[in-house]
Amino acid sequence: MSHMSEPVHGPAHGYADTPGLLGDDGVAAGLLRRIDRGLSAGVEIVAGLLVLAEIVVLLAGVAARYVFHTPLVWSDELASILFLWLSMLGAVVALRRGEHMRMTGLVTRVGPGTRGVLECLAITAPVAFLAMVLYHAADYAIEEQFITTPALEVSNAWRAAALPAGIALMLAAALFRLLRVGRPRSVALAALLTAVVVGAFWLAGPVLKPLGQVNLVIFFVGLVAANVFAGVPIAFSFGLSTFAYLALTTTTPMLVMVGRLDEGMSHLILLAVPLFVFLGLLIEMTGMARAMIQFLASLLGHVRGGLSYVLIGAMYLVSGISGSKVADMAAIAPVLFPEMKKRGAPPGDLVALLSATGAQTETIPPSIVLITIGSVTGVSIAALFTGGMLPGVVLGVCLCFVVWLRYRNENLSHVERTAPREIGRLALVALPALLLPFVIRAAVVEGVATATEVSTIGIAYSTLAGLLVYRQFDWRRLKPMLVETASLTGAIIFIIGCATAMAWGLTQSGFSSDLARFMAGIPGGAYGFLAISIVAFIILGSVLEGIPAIVLFGPLLFPIARAAGVHEVHYAMVVIFAMGIGLFAPPFGVGYYGACAISKVHPDEGLKHIWGYVAALLVGLVVVAAIPWISTGFLH
Repeated sequence: MSHMSEPVHGPAHGYADTPGLLGDDGVAAGLLRRIDRGLSAGVEIVAGLLVLAEIVVLLAGVAARYVFHTPLVWSDELASILFLWLSMLGAVVALRRGEHMRMTGLVTRVGPGTRGVLECLAITAPVAFLAMVLYHAADYAIEEQFITTPALEVSNAWRAAALPAGIALMLAAALFRLLRVGRPRSVALAALLTAVVVGAFWLAGPVLKPLGQVNLVIFFVGLVAANVFAGVPIAFSFGLSTFAYLALTTTTPMLVMVGRLDEGMSHLILLAVPLFVFLGLLIEMTGMARAMIQFLASLLGHVRGGLSYVLIGAMYLVSGISGSKVADMAAIAPVLFPEMKKRGAPPGDLVALLSATGAQTETIPPSIVLITIGSVTGVSIAALFTGGMLPGVVLGVCLCFVVWLRYRNENLSHVERTAPREIGRLALVALPALLLPFVIRAAVVEGVATATEVSTIGIAYSTLAGLLVYRQFDWRRLKPMLVETASLTGAIIFIIGCATAMAWGLTQSGFSSDLARFMAGIPGGAYGFLAISIVAFIILGSVLEGIPAIVLFGPLLFPIARAAGVHEVHYAMVVIFAMGIGLFAPPFGVGYYGACAISKVHPDEGLKHIWGYVAALLVGLVVVAAIPWISTGFLH
């Protein structure tokens, strides 16, 4: 399972590596290659160490407060400073590896020549944004030097300097990537196209200014859509459109945009993202995930479609630990798929079910989407964690029904039933792994740790279980796991930063009040509002992915949901499932291609199998939307 430490490549992630300008044998190319590798190695080491430092600082904070009753007043502040550096350096790693989230539905369907230009455009467009925003980020860091942090009493410039440093390093990483993967002609055409578009908008500034609200359509619909469909990473699509809108049609200083970017990336609650991602990789590496799945397989392996039920159950259990869909799928697929294929299950059906369970388990705590909703809307994360358990079961039952229909005539004559003694042995082996979700939830409920800190308890528990119980702890894999965590964190948090800046631009324009009036006027009251939200978020989830869609529209729509009489936790569950269905359903859903990449199955093989599962998810979503108690019944 070593591939988890490498970038996930497929139609959803990454850029097609082609021999670029750095492939030459010349002295200059060799020197540039060495600089590129040295810079990359340096950033990866620092980013990995920052993940480690965050774990140590937060775990020390929990121990000092709960065990020694002497809280470390500076721990949260130090964690916050390190987190901005981790997010920016992680974004650099993600850019160099081509791991920033992007939609490649169009890019994969064009000819090789056009595709080469679009792949280069996906790098030259971010270069344009980074080059334009770098000066303002440096200016922002200089302004922040006059603010002193309350606990550590150091200049806030130490934290804010992460923005210009990260942007400068991203610029370098993007230029090197362009040299590494782009053919000279494609690079020249992409650079020319980027320059022409930037120049045209700049010259059109005086014409655009008087257009008022029409500019929202030009920049936040037209320009964003053009970038997203051309395969430009979503974060940079948002950043470019927001920068262009504010610079060309308003008098807002660009310092304010950098401030909003900083604000979006600085919610301390988002620290849970890297910690839970790392925890997911850790339970896979220590063998805990495998132990859990083997126990479930021993219980249900002799039932028709039994291993498909195990897949649904395992995704539910593992999602409750890792919080990362990529980590979940990568922990489960290699354990179950070989045996399922041996029993005659078509690979296309396996990848379709894996993708569907990705959507089904989006609300299982500690889901990163739940944490994001809590951070941008102010809804209690403890309430979201409590409310997310039962809706996942409802969708799981719907998926089980489709499995039962498909496998009810499966031939199991060659499958032996596991002996009770063996089931007991596997249960004993799996017990530490099965207890982990309960340890995590108990720590939050009992007030031992916050939703952000609790993952460090999970990490300590998993490390001890790996070393002492499972005797499976590969120290060589720690560095790739830390770098993988930093990369995924950078990609996610940078999107949240850019989406926060874009949401602020939309709010300043008066769009949010117009949207509120429109949504409030929808007939059908609460259910009419929920129906419109479901359709909107399925579309948004397929195009933007869940997290940017939530950051962009959550702060606008949650207050309207409240006014329409929809409970916030209920609305969160409905919205998350709608986005999950969009995210994991082809042809645009990025999650579907991620499942294909992890399963090593061609996307076309899953297409004829997935629609039954998508229908089941939609039925489950309607049930969850129609019965608020499913989401709110266990809240105090």
